[in-house]
Amino acid sequence: MKQWRLRSHPEGMPQVADWELCEAETPRLRPGTVRARALLHDVAPYMRGRISGRANYAAGVTPGQVMTGGAVARVEESDVEGIVPGDLVVSDFQFGWQEQAVLEPAVLRKVDTALGPPEAWLDVLGLNGVTAYFGLLHTAEMRAGDDVVVSAAAGSVGQLVGQIAGIAGGRAIALTSTPEKLAWCRELGFADGLAYRDTGDLAAELGRLCPHGVDVFFDNSAGALHDAVMRNLALGARITICGQVSLAGRFDEPDMGERFLRQIMIARARIQGFLAIDHAAGYDTARRRLGRWLKEGRIRSRYDIVDGFGRLPEALIGLFESDNFGKRLVRSGE
Repeated sequence: MKQWRLRSHPEGMPQVADWELCEAETPRLRPGTVRARALLHDVAPYMRGRISGRANYAAGVTPGQVMTGGAVARVEESDVEGIVPGDLVVSDFQFGWQEQAVLEPAVLRKVDTALGPPEAWLDVLGLNGVTAYFGLLHTAEMRAGDDVVVSAAAGSVGQLVGQIAGIAGGRAIALTSTPEKLAWCRELGFADGLAYRDTGDLAAELGRLCPHGVDVFFDNSAGALHDAVMRNLALGARITICGQVSLAGRFDEPDMGERFLRQIMIARARIQGFLAIDHAAGYDTARRRLGRWLKEGRIRSRYDIVDGFGRLPEALIGLFESDNFGKRLVRSGE
């Protein structure tokens, strides 16, 4: 089988040459495991941190190791009760960028296509769903009537945050790169937004959209979008720091810009870093609720599918260049 292994820690923006496509022996089934073949591989912004040489919140990938990543896969052999060949399973992190993997039950879930298509299990029914859910409703403590600004709003997490905000009675404002992405966000129920590449003074335009200030900011981007929001904080604003996708090309450097201590003091605002894994005990409850919203048609996702296992690195790099539209996945099997 084929594997993508990390060749070197990137300096600046990752390049395809930072990975190496290798051949390896097909893994053998062990007692109490399943062997599965990948159908869909996940690519996500968190992976930039995993390939950095610096310490991170989770163990990184070192040169020579198989790249970390989740996948939806079809079971080919099983020594696990209740899982048989032909079943679909999903692993959020541990499958890796390889065509086949042997997995223990603790790191996989069965895919029930009655709840959602296979793609959804790496999206709203997967890590993206619980990230949006807990980051908005728990960390930011969003309340009905809040103006909720979401950066990277047409991306995998952002499109879910905006819809959950609407379900919870908030007014979602999208920050996206293009008018096409902004149109999609409006179709999902975002009240308004900005296509920042076509916007001159971001802070001024955001102030026009949120004349009473921003109550909640779900920050997936850092950089200039963060700065524009910080100039428009409402009293008691809550800011969830979820991602820094705009900094992928200078990941190991500080995010230079203004300091906003006075704005934070005056607004009595709260900025909190967020990792979904801190809420793992509540995943099942959140996924039941998300699954119900999905079934009721209250949540939708757009999928950006890249065909071919050999295109995994370029598919990931494209996220950092904002060339995806919706949740990006790589299709590697039928």
